[in-house]
Amino acid sequence: MTRMKERLGNGSWRQLFQTNKAGWSSITAFFLLNLFLVWLKTYVNYQVNFRLGAQGTLQQFLLVLNPIPTAIMLLGIGLYCRKRLAYWLIWLLNLIQTVWLFANVLYYREFSDFLSFGIMGSGSSTGNNLSKSIMAIIKPTDFLVFVDLIVLAALLLFKFWPIDRQGIQKRYAFLTTLLGLALMLVDFGVASVDRSGLLTRSFDNNYIVKYLGMNEYAAFNGWQTYKQSDSRKKASAEDLQKVQDFLNQNKVPANLSYYGQQKGKNVMMIHLESFQQFLIDYKVNGQEVTPNLNAFYHDQETRSFDNFYNQVGQGKTSDAEMMQENSLYGLSTGSAMTKYGTANTFEAMPGILGQQGYTSAAFHGDVGSFWNRNNTYKSFGYNYFFSKDYYPNANKPGNNVGYGLKDKLFLQDSAQYLEQLPQPFYAKMITVTNHYPYDLDKQNVSFPATDTGDKTVDGYVQTAHYLDQAFGEFMNYLKAAGLYDNTLFVLYGDHYGISENHQPAIAKLLGKDSVNNYDLANFQKVPLMIHGTGLQGGIDHTYGGEIDMMPTIMNLLGVSMDGMTVFGHDLFSQQNPQTVVFRNGDWVTPTYTKYRNKYYDTQTGQELDIDHDPALKSSAARVQAYADAELSNSDKVITGDLLRFDKNRLNFHQINKKSYDYQKDKALTALKNSQQSNPTSALAKHQGQSTVGDYKTDAPEVSQNKN
Repeated sequence: MTRMKERLGNGSWRQLFQTNKAGWSSITAFFLLNLFLVWLKTYVNYQVNFRLGAQGTLQQFLLVLNPIPTAIMLLGIGLYCRKRLAYWLIWLLNLIQTVWLFANVLYYREFSDFLSFGIMGSGSSTGNNLSKSIMAIIKPTDFLVFVDLIVLAALLLFKFWPIDRQGIQKRYAFLTTLLGLALMLVDFGVASVDRSGLLTRSFDNNYIVKYLGMNEYAAFNGWQTYKQSDSRKKASAEDLQKVQDFLNQNKVPANLSYYGQQKGKNVMMIHLESFQQFLIDYKVNGQEVTPNLNAFYHDQETRSFDNFYNQVGQGKTSDAEMMQENSLYGLSTGSAMTKYGTANTFEAMPGILGQQGYTSAAFHGDVGSFWNRNNTYKSFGYNYFFSKDYYPNANKPGNNVGYGLKDKLFLQDSAQYLEQLPQPFYAKMITVTNHYPYDLDKQNVSFPATDTGDKTVDGYVQTAHYLDQAFGEFMNYLKAAGLYDNTLFVLYGDHYGISENHQPAIAKLLGKDSVNNYDLANFQKVPLMIHGTGLQGGIDHTYGGEIDMMPTIMNLLGVSMDGMTVFGHDLFSQQNPQTVVFRNGDWVTPTYTKYRNKYYDTQTGQELDIDHDPALKSSAARVQAYADAELSNSDKVITGDLLRFDKNRLNFHQINKKSYDYQKDKALTALKNSQQSNPTSALAKHQGQSTVGDYKTDAPEVSQNKN
């Protein structure tokens, strides 16, 4: 083979790609070949080994596009060099991207998520579990991603690929880099149109990869990890002491009349997705939207709170879970579970109750990686996490809507696992059907839509009614299985369902001509129902929010939280301050409401002028100072991982994340073995006779699946 007779890069872009007798051996050809191979490997694995959930032409287009920009920029680094170095540098950058792809293929197969720098650097349980099972999950076909590298290395080593010693002009290398950057911006722009808040909320790594790509995810995760590591390094035990000093100043005693009243009972948390307080007793055309939930709400052994608010920020559902499990607020931006759930230390209810003899389990009919649950739940101390992989029906066409398995199918299919949980158990059921955009297939619609003229809003009552039906079926099963009377039920709405962008529709739903900020503040109310045998029921007008759920439940169970870092207050306490703090710093008290820089009389809704109301001005200053300190201190706990310094807790020792493994085969084996080692489950109490057959549902998919 002869050497190239003319230098590339001495003319136009056309000259750059012009070939001659040995043109195929140019550095440009080598770069383009590697670019194609990196793209091909990535795209094929998108389709074969990852479940990214790309739907529609736009998302499929992004899957094709997103491997290209960073591959151009990375491989293009080699174009700045000359001679053999340029070729080997391009090969090395191909290798690096391939190793990253290969590692994620293996990790995803085990954990349905992508590798993070936090996981790789923390020696976490996930890393250990992966190393233990690497031989079990690897497939011979996985190594195909390295075939091109072997061939290209051989071509270079044995000089079958002639070397262009002159390379290309630096300006063309620079233009190549700019091309990669421009394509990256195009990708991000198109992705942002389809999924707003992609990087600020960062609720699922699958979304980052689907929209932006593997390499972009690595860069984003690296930046997140750096910020987390930096804030963690600067934190100290003194910071935690300052937080605890603040909490001790605002601590309230438990109500002795309720403390320990439900001791030793199972706890069933039922997460009512996007369910707002106004739905309780709400009627459309004279029909109750949620008759089963209404009856439960008014039950003589249910304490229902009608002044209970969601307090979520950008983390939405994950913020609600953070507050419900830990009495810690979500972050001002993004999701605390996504950013800090993997590596942080927590004092969460599943872990605390686990050390009191409880078995803990979370149930969710969507992928485990959503909101980083598959890692965060280990930090919380959950023994089991039954996610989409545990629900075969979730993989059948028509059984999913929005963010996972339809509620009727989800709750029915959860019975097989629930009946095996050793008692007492702490179980959380996360429903999803009543989620934006409130779209349900016709065969499941059995309730009239509202007529606000807003298509997004009008279907809300239909999905809420479906959720209510699913809840009714689930309660009937628990009674048949003998699990109802010995269980403390906690039902809560996680956040609003209808956003403030639909104010005309909100006004029609509320029977008003228009709504103001006071109405919108009240629209943030979500239900909280606590039901237990022997509990004094009724409608409780105490003001509170999701941050108060943990201390309320723990006191009912008689589990001490002495020395723990808890920002909420027991709703049963006679000294409860009844101050509800929103994530943006607004607040509500029984006297005053501050919402979007306007002040109102909480009881009448009258707008108040703070400049001409001394009592309001004084009260607002005091409450605002408390709200700001509350949010700031909670943020410090999370961003600084301050609970690792906590030595004051008396009845709880730090969670060992390595103890938890949510791989399906291992979890099901552990459940099976527990029937002998700890025969306290409903299944064991029925002498091994399953109660699943007692579950009755009218879900049309059930008969269709049987057929």
